[in-house]
Amino acid sequence: MLRKVLKILHTISACGLIGGLGCYMLLLVYAPQATPAAYADLRESIALVSDFILVPSLGIALVSGLFAMAFHMPFMDKGWAWAKTAMGILMFKGVLTVVGAKADYAAGVSRKIADGEPVKGVLEDALAYEWSTLWIVMALSLANVVLGVWRPRFARPAPVPEQEPAE
Repeated sequence: MLRKVLKILHTISACGLIGGLGCYMLLLVYAPQATPAAYADLRESIALVSDFILVPSLGIALVSGLFAMAFHMPFMDKGWAWAKTAMGILMFKGVLTVVGAKADYAAGVSRKIADGEPVKGVLEDALAYEWSTLWIVMALSLANVVLGVWRPRFARPAPVPEQEPAE
């Protein structure tokens, strides 16, 4: 019973994570950003998606995946499960980077404006960094789903038996 509950939680949270990343990307592409007020509204919307979808989904996915490994011992011997764990940790870092980037970004833009520098170059650099992180996390998320469904055998090669020397 616990195994099924963990699997359902893990699956739903993976859907939430990928959906949250997609929503974040759609907001960056289609939300109005022409004026400072519109851009502030965009960042507020992204903050809501991050705070209520991305971070909780990632947390539930990580915890349910680790519990699934702990409570279902055969997963401990599966290479795909360990690969998912490693990618999950990378996704955690990526999501926290994207969420944390909002604060760093706002501080950076404020510094540039205070220094009298044009904001357009700063915005382009920050958005390029944000996009690259989003694509990396999305690729890791999709790879995790593929590994969970496909479950390839990442086995060590069988040892080659030693042959006795010929006389």
